[in-house]
Amino acid sequence: MEEKVTLLVVDDEERIRRLLNMYLTREGYEVEEAVDGADALEKALVNNYDCILLDLMMPEKDGLEVLEELREKKIMTPVMMLTAKGEESDRVTGFESGADDYIVKPFSPREVVLRVKAILRRSVTFPGAASSSTSKDLVVFPQLTIDHDAHRVTAEGEEVGLTPKEYELLYFLAKSPDKVFDREQLLKEVWHYEFFGDLRTVDTHVKRLREKLSRVSEQAAKMIVTVWGVGYKFEIPNE
Repeated sequence: MEEKVTLLVVDDEERIRRLLNMYLTREGYEVEEAVDGADALEKALVNNYDCILLDLMMPEKDGLEVLEELREKKIMTPVMMLTAKGEESDRVTGFESGADDYIVKPFSPREVVLRVKAILRRSVTFPGAASSSTSKDLVVFPQLTIDHDAHRVTAEGEEVGLTPKEYELLYFLAKSPDKVFDREQLLKEVWHYEFFGDLRTVDTHVKRLREKLSRVSEQAAKMIVTVWGVGYKFEIPNE
């Protein structure tokens, strides 16, 4: 019997928890709830959720605090921030803390469902992409190795901790070296957004990805290249 996808909905407003629970349960997901940040962190550290929907503004321990503590222990758990704050600075702060997506209240529950489905699509096959001769799921460059079976990235032999969306973005670009993708393409292929999504989401994730790679290898970070006025590409350095 196939194991159900389990989600954690965290919000101090019961009305919002019940609404999201209802819509997500209809999609066949197993939904658990947490009423505040402390409750959420306790549950998230004990259980392995497929995705956490996390409210930003909560008493005692807010969503950013929860996310930062969670990322210290479970970097691969996808997290969607739910918040009434819609300013660009708030979105960037959420992404820089390790969020995979960000949706502003008031929101459409159907849009939340679509975004959750997008986050859960983590194993993507890219037709015609080159791979190493030793394994179809191992992408190897001089300074960087991506083990897709393990969702593991190493730069110059040292492991790089990436969130799910950071990993997916790197993997997608690396599977098509020197091919330029605009932001709309990346939102569609990596985030699976065809009719909604903020283009700055891509820029923020690229920035975070470069920063994490550069802590281990400056050369690996430079492989993600900005093509001004167009978008981004993965470039293999000349030997």
